[in-house]
Amino acid sequence: MSYDGSGDGGDAGRAGAAWRSGGGMQSHAFDPLLQPELFRGVLMRRAVAFLIDLVVLCVPVILGYVFIAVFGLITLGLGWMLFWLAWPATLVWAIVYYGATLGGPHSATVGMRVMDLELRTWYGAPSYFVLGAMHAVLFWVSISFLTPLILLVGLFNGRRRLLHDIVLGTVVINSSLQAQAGQPARGY
Repeated sequence: MSYDGSGDGGDAGRAGAAWRSGGGMQSHAFDPLLQPELFRGVLMRRAVAFLIDLVVLCVPVILGYVFIAVFGLITLGLGWMLFWLAWPATLVWAIVYYGATLGGPHSATVGMRVMDLELRTWYGAPSYFVLGAMHAVLFWVSISFLTPLILLVGLFNGRRRLLHDIVLGTVVINSSLQAQAGQPARGY
């Protein structure tokens, strides 16, 4: 078995490493001890980015509800039967938004791009559509079932990862500083 990290080969040297399909260990692409600037202020920026994304998500939904209301008035109440589609359409819109933006070329939502944040896998590869969609779904599920206090997990780890980041194997970094440090190799 080979080990690609630094250290003496003991458990202490493997703290930032994970198994790789080739049978060896692969270390994390972003180390908070070697690159602390990548994680500085990430939690506060994520909170502001979330609020920006909430506005981006709500504007089309509100316009959709207004359209259905006006359409219902024009059709003498017949168009109001479309209101039952509004809630499922809102969920689909949110999943597609997060999947497309996090899986896009910038690996960031609109709010994350404004705040210079980027979602990466633990080994440095950019995000993809399914990972972006699952990131949103797990976020909403975790705060729904485990209360928003679960967000405090980010205060107790060096990479400032939240519970859904840990489960999915992702990390959010400062993208402006990551570009200066050099781009990691693509994972595909």
